[in-house]
Amino acid sequence: MRVTLLSKALVVGAYQRKAELLAEHPGLHLTVLVPTHWGRQQLERAHTCGYALSPIPICLSGHFHTHFYPSLTAALRRSQPDVLHVDEEPYNLATWLAVRQAERLRPKPKIVCFSWQNLNRRYPPPFSWMERDVLRRIDALIVGSEEAKQVWQAKGFRGLIAVTPQFGVDEALFAPLGQRVPQRPFVVGFAGRLVREKGVDVLLRAVAQLPDDVRLRVVGEGGARASLVRLSQQLGLADRTTFEPPLRSTAMPAFYRSLDALVLPSRTLPNWKEQFGRVLIEAMACGTPVVTSRCGEAPHVVGDAGLVFDEEDAEGLAAHLCALHSDPTLWAVLSQRGRERVLARFTMRCVAAQTLAVWRKVWAG
Repeated sequence: MRVTLLSKALVVGAYQRKAELLAEHPGLHLTVLVPTHWGRQQLERAHTCGYALSPIPICLSGHFHTHFYPSLTAALRRSQPDVLHVDEEPYNLATWLAVRQAERLRPKPKIVCFSWQNLNRRYPPPFSWMERDVLRRIDALIVGSEEAKQVWQAKGFRGLIAVTPQFGVDEALFAPLGQRVPQRPFVVGFAGRLVREKGVDVLLRAVAQLPDDVRLRVVGEGGARASLVRLSQQLGLADRTTFEPPLRSTAMPAFYRSLDALVLPSRTLPNWKEQFGRVLIEAMACGTPVVTSRCGEAPHVVGDAGLVFDEEDAEGLAAHLCALHSDPTLWAVLSQRGRERVLARFTMRCVAAQTLAVWRKVWAG
């Protein structure tokens, strides 16, 4: 079976491990088409064994809905896939063009798309037109959550829908180093976009209620950064909080291991709610206890391996962090449970196996 995977996400070197694990399966010939860059992220080469990693030019890089690949037709003719997996939402221009180009191949490949969309959103033309056309032409959807499956069923898709995350965790890379114990000072961390929906302001208000030996590391960029820095100063946290730029994917394990707790304080907005919360499984794999709000998929990802609080509830978040700060037994239990949950559900190997099962099913018709 010849599979071509078109994925801008695979510019990140750590994510390429899934392709290596897929390529280990006998009889699978895998080609990964990846842009030379996505926004500011240049293509990394970290896991490239066993498959063909083929960079292709991209237009409008960083523009989620409107980017596309001008040389994709030629690349597909070279790879001649039995299955084309477009790692994009069905309403994006890149997806619509890829599906149309694939249909010109002879023989025509089976086509799979991926979606995180967990809100039943209606997009304006031409995106709504592209979405309807794509849904008529593809053979399967892989989605990141049960809520996303319900969205696409409500939109009328009647093909195969499989629920599995886009990427798992490399459990060898994201792992504890030795026996972990809580530190002093006690370090709380956040990693992600600094935007309103991520709720970092709630985290700052919670940390302001904690003992003076609690420190906060905020890693990321976004339009809310300046206002969050001002808020930290107003709350008297300037000496206890650091705002740091985004880290390379290969530096994230060390970041998680430097923390005593990772917090994802997301809030639901009319056009967004948490689709998965990848930082949760990465931190859990490293033995770092996690605390998350009840936003979208995040509490289901954590299960009983972390602590959960209501959205916007800074006092509830502070209580959870205080418990981790003062109770080494609770800290150790959640550290162990988190690692075990990732190994059971969210490794790259698990996700690769589930993805391959979808490819084989659509190829078999």
